Amino acid sequence: HSSSGWDQLVYFFAKSIQWLSFDGSIGIGIILFTVLIRLLLLPLFNMQIKSSQKMQDIQPELRKLQQKYPGKDADSRMALANESQELYKKYGVNPYASLLPLVIQMPVMLALFGALSRVSFLKTGTFLWVELANYDHLFILPVLAALFTFLSTWLTNLAAKEKNMVMTIMTYVMPLMIFFMGFKLASGVVLYWTVSNAFQVLQLLLLNNPFKIIAERARQAE
Repeated sequence: HSSSGWDQLVYFFAKSIQWLSFDGSIGIGIILFTVLIRLLLLPLFNMQIKSSQKMQDIQPELRKLQQKYPGKDADSRMALANESQELYKKYGVNPYASLLPLVIQMPVMLALFGALSRVSFLKTGTFLWVELANYDHLFILPVLAALFTFLSTWLTNLAAKEKNMVMTIMTYVMPLMIFFMGFKLASGVVLYWTVSNAFQVLQLLLLNNPFKIIAERARQAE
């Protein structure tokens, strides 16, 4: 039977995890593969964080433009679009830059998810206290996955000059969703989420530390 390119990608990921499974431990394979993927995507994530920080910084000016051109007629809308573009140019902001990592990351995540939930040899074996094919009966992994998801979102939004409702909802709803989904899903998938978000927390603290950004802002304000 002919398999699609997607199936081949899923199988390639599965084989890579198997190859990285030292001592035949699929759990270690999942951890190493996740870290590898995150390292490869690191430049993209960095670009995303930098661009969303720049977008944050120009929000007050964007709002002034929106007040100046409320967009009630075509001319007003055109003027708003043009002046917004000028503003982006002036600060070197690409409003779409933050979408690129998501676009690239989604297929990678889905393929990995497919490998962990569909390929039989990845479902075998135990890792520490869990059976990779089953949910974690102690619920430690769902708790860790939710905790690191919360920390990564919280740290990302911490340095935001202005908080909005969407950010707040994301900060609290995403970890809860992951927590409850983690109850039902194979532990291999939840292990991947845990490692991936833990990596993101480290990455934020090392490369885009919000505490440093806030301190720097305070220094400039003085």
